[in-house]
Amino acid sequence: MKKPLVLIVLLFSLYLLPIWGFAAKQQQQQQPQQLRFGKDGEFKILQVADMHYGDGKTTPCEDVLPSEFPTCSDLNTTAFIQRMILAEKPNFIVFTGDNIFGFDATDPAKSLNAAFAPAISSKIPWAAVLGNHDQESTLSREGVMKHIVGLKNTLSQVNPVAHVIDGFGNYNLQVGGVEGSSFENKSVLNLYFLDSGDYSTVSSIPGYGWIKPSQQLWFERTSKKLQRAYMDKPEGQKGPAPGLVYFHIPLPEFASFDSTNFTGVKQEGISSASVNSGFFTTMLAAGDVKAVFTGHDHLNDFCGQLTGIQLCYAGGFGYHAYGKAGWARRARVVVANLEKTEKGSWGAVKSIKTWKRLDDEHLTPIDGHVLWSKTSAGSRRRKHIGGP
Repeated sequence: MKKPLVLIVLLFSLYLLPIWGFAAKQQQQQQPQQLRFGKDGEFKILQVADMHYGDGKTTPCEDVLPSEFPTCSDLNTTAFIQRMILAEKPNFIVFTGDNIFGFDATDPAKSLNAAFAPAISSKIPWAAVLGNHDQESTLSREGVMKHIVGLKNTLSQVNPVAHVIDGFGNYNLQVGGVEGSSFENKSVLNLYFLDSGDYSTVSSIPGYGWIKPSQQLWFERTSKKLQRAYMDKPEGQKGPAPGLVYFHIPLPEFASFDSTNFTGVKQEGISSASVNSGFFTTMLAAGDVKAVFTGHDHLNDFCGQLTGIQLCYAGGFGYHAYGKAGWARRARVVVANLEKTEKGSWGAVKSIKTWKRLDDEHLTPIDGHVLWSKTSAGSRRRKHIGGP
């Protein structure tokens, strides 16, 4: 009686083998690409804000010099991304919204494909969030985000699993330590992405959207979980790993600065929501966020520190977006560097620096400065503890 049973099991297994193989292949394809610091202890991020991509070569530029206008189009935006990738060789690219200008995108899927094509062809992992113009064609906001998630080499996500949350494009990515080091299995840098909305859906509140309580709750829970893991064994750390946050519309707190306390320029007002949803306070209370990066206001490119958190604009990137004739389009670069351990290996993040590059003949770098360093943060804490 046992032999027929064994034979049935064997035949059933052979029948399922192709299915198991297909399932394993599917699972492997769905596994997100691991972000990790390089062997040089460095992780470099290129931020691209406000591409405003339309229909390609038929879409004219805005606010360029008269001599540039006849030959300028979306293709200039594409060329700028390609130049930046070749010059900086980033480990990761982040697009912070208004990736396409929906009103002028005849086929939004085609425009999205073209806008992200340089990142896709570079095979560098990339991620995106939505702005307030991405959904203004025939794709809904959810539809735009789902299309982005389906593109190659992206780590973008529609929303976290098992969370009821507002918006589309709220997710976290972890950057692992150097392979072979004792921090190999720890996230030493955490990246948060949020949908800052488009426009207010409350009739009594005019203006732009904001980060909602459900998103803030998800952020708080995610931050706590990441901090517990980082401070747990092995290589348990005394404080949280630094976090960087990316979304499109600036917070009201971006208006806290003047020319004496920021690096860069402020050439227009802060177009934040007309209400303060308290997300800055939420980040401050979480304790791990070191910098926030937005777009939206194309003529602002400054960074300013407010109670320990750097608030940074990228500056306008796209050519089919408002700008200022003679004021070069620009992109922001952020680099995190690791410290050396006593054993000569790579450890935790030591510093986070930034600069911008202009789309001129030399891709001129400007405004390089330190956003955060472990040494200065420790000094501030000691000073605070020992002070009155």
